Formats: sequence, C-alpha cells, structure tokens
Amino acid sequence: MKVSRRIGWVTAMSIVVANMIGAGIFTTSGLMAANLPNAIWVLAFWFAAGIIAISGALCYVELATRMPDQGGEYLYLTRLYHPVFGFLSGWTSFIVGFSAPIAASALGFAEYIMANQAVDTGIDLFLWKKTIAAGIIIVFTVIHYLGIKLGSYVQNILTALKILIILGLVCAGIVVSKGSISHINNFIGEHINTFEFGTAMMFAMFAYSGWNATAYIGGEVKNPRRNLLVSMLGGTVIVMIIYMAINFFIFSSAPYDVLKGSIPILKVASVYAFGSWIGETFGILCGLALLSSLSAYIMIGPRVYFAMARDRHFFPFAAKIHPRYGVPGRSIIIQGLLAVFFVLIGSFDQIIVYLEYALLIFPFLAVTGLFVARKRKIGEATAVKTPGYPIIPLFFLMASLGLMVIAFVNRPIESVSAIITIIIGVPLFYFWRKRFKSK
Repeated sequence: MKVSRRIGWVTAMSIVVANMIGAGIFTTSGLMAANLPNAIWVLAFWFAAGIIAISGALCYVELATRMPDQGGEYLYLTRLYHPVFGFLSGWTSFIVGFSAPIAASALGFAEYIMANQAVDTGIDLFLWKKTIAAGIIIVFTVIHYLGIKLGSYVQNILTALKILIILGLVCAGIVVSKGSISHINNFIGEHINTFEFGTAMMFAMFAYSGWNATAYIGGEVKNPRRNLLVSMLGGTVIVMIIYMAINFFIFSSAPYDVLKGSIPILKVASVYAFGSWIGETFGILCGLALLSSLSAYIMIGPRVYFAMARDRHFFPFAAKIHPRYGVPGRSIIIQGLLAVFFVLIGSFDQIIVYLEYALLIFPFLAVTGLFVARKRKIGEATAVKTPGYPIIPLFFLMASLGLMVIAFVNRPIESVSAIITIIIGVPLFYFWRKRFKSK
C-alpha cells in the first residue's frame, strides 16, 4: 500500500529548515576561525558552503521528481546502481548519520554548559564534559524509549525554544549589541593553507547537512514537481540567510582571536555583545537548543533502522516494537549506546570530520547517478530538470570530491575510519540477502 501525498510546500520547507539548523551553527564557527586568517574568510566560507548546498539541492530535486517515492539516497542508489549501494547508505545512517550527530550535539551541549569553568582544571574538566555528554544521551534515550507521545512533546518544546533563541540573538544583536563592525577584518590577502581550507569547509558543510531532507519523504509530498523544488531550494536559501546573519553577529561582537577555536562560540559572542549576565543566559539557552537536534536524531534514527529490518536488510532486533510503549525500543537503546561510544572515544571536531566525510560520499554517488538517470530516461515525464545542467552537477561533484581528497590527506584517521565503516556494510548486505533468499 502506498502512502498518500499530504505534505504541502510549507511543511516540506519546514522539514528542510528544521533538519539543517542544528548543532553546526551553534558550534563550528570557532573551529573554522581556528583554520582561517580572519572573519571575512569565515563569512566567505559559510557563503560558499551554502552555494554548494544549493547546487546539491537543485540536483536532488531532479532525482526526487524522477523517482518521487520515499527513501532518498537508499532509493536512488538502489535503482541507479545496485541494491548494495542503497543498503550501504542505510547502514551508514545507522553508524554515522544518526549516532555520530547525537554524540556531536551532546558534546556541544557539554561545551556550552561547562564554558564558564576554569580551563586550567585539566583532565577533570575534560572528564566532566564527557560525563555530561554521555549522561544527556542516556536521558533522552530513555525519554524516547517511553513512547512517541512523551518524545514528541519534549521535541516540540525544544524546537520552539531553538527557533526563539535564534530569532532573539539576531534581533538583539541588531538592536542592543555592544559589538562593532571593526571586529571584522577587511583584509583578505593573508595566506591560507589548502588543508586548513578543506577542514574549515568540512565544518561548514556539516552545518548545512539536511538540505536534501524532503528527498526522503518524496512519496508523501503533494505536487512533487513544484513542492520538492520549493522546499529544498527555498529551505536551503532561508537557512543560508540565517547562518550569514548569525555569523555576522558573532564576528562583529568579539575580537577574532577570542573566538578562534571556541566551540560554545555563541556564548562567547553574547557575553561580549550584551554583557556577562545576559550573555551567560544566552549561552545556557544555546546549550539547551542543541538538545533539540539531539532529540530529533534519537527519534528519527530508529524508524530508519526499523524500515530496513522489516525489509530483511538489517539486524532483526531493529524490527521489534515495544509491546507497551509502541516504539522500536531496542533500536533506540542500541543507537544510544553507540552514540555514548562516540562520545567516549572521540573529540567534537574528530566526530564532525568523521561523519561529514562519510555523509559526503553518498550525495556524491547520487548526483553522479543523475547522469545515469538521464541516459536511461528514468522518470522523464515527471522530472524537473536541473538548471544549468551539466555545470551545476559537475560543480557539486568537484566541490565534494575536492573536500574528500583534502580531508583524507589532512585528517586521515577520521577519513579512513569513515571508509572502513562503509566497507563493513558490504559483507553484511550479502549475508542478509542470502538469509532472506533462504527463507
């Protein structure tokens, strides 16, 4: 039975915006500043990352209208290449796509909460951050284990809070900020290392992740030829504008040297912009806003694993529904434990590079498949053609490939770990496929 098309363009665009505005914008600008010579470079990189995301969204609109059904990359890679590629995208979602962002959001929350502690407490502060991050994952895992009603209630509150915080920061930054435009250095002729360029762009691209969100629910979107285009393109442009405004506030609020390397960067900027009391309050609120992303990942991830297990393409435990709470309870627990594992073994920036490297691979394969889809004339009657073809797809592919190559050279441990994670899924696919056929 097919699902009905009930999602309009407003809801579809909201899904894109909600998926994109997460841990990245609250945490990565300081890490980018540590790799770039001045604020103008950081703002330019946020803009460039938005252009890459827009080019990807335009390509995905054509893929989604050629194959207007649920599944996103799982569907595209299965039809365009081989089922093993579709499976690997789902497998990577389990290990990387949800568990790693949960860990990153939890570590970002800990950074904001502990930002006012003395940095000379050494290993004690390090352990406190790890403990807080692991603890908050466990708390939200329990919340979502206890049923969709409680989980949805908590999620709605946190999402509303996140939107209010972002709007409040931008408006307050314009009206009452003590910052100065002089903090943004206009000189952009300083030397920049290619590897530093790649690392900084990886952080920005992480913040833009989610521009393809409505591709996963293409089968439920009304009038997909129009609404998929409006939602992915419009949502990405809106987020790009918000990101540029927030970063303008950040880098006009405080000296660049103070912001370099800071993970709780909005808290640091707020203290400089509004004074200690208001700034500290905003910082705590930003930490709470990070919990919205963490909660959303904990809620959505197990539903993906459930669908894969139901199709006999995943661990059988993922298809088990709790008899009392009506949720895929075992999947929620396993996902939570995996996220805690990431918290314990990796730092915030290591997790970001690891997950972004893995997540760049499958959009790269999907956009490459656009050329295959045109050659085979798949969904030709329903397709919304990518404007500027083949320039825009080639731009996205070259940008993605360049970032992966630079990241591989500059951050080999995280990059190789991502590749190994994906390769492990190949024998698992054939194992489950053989088991399914035998039954």
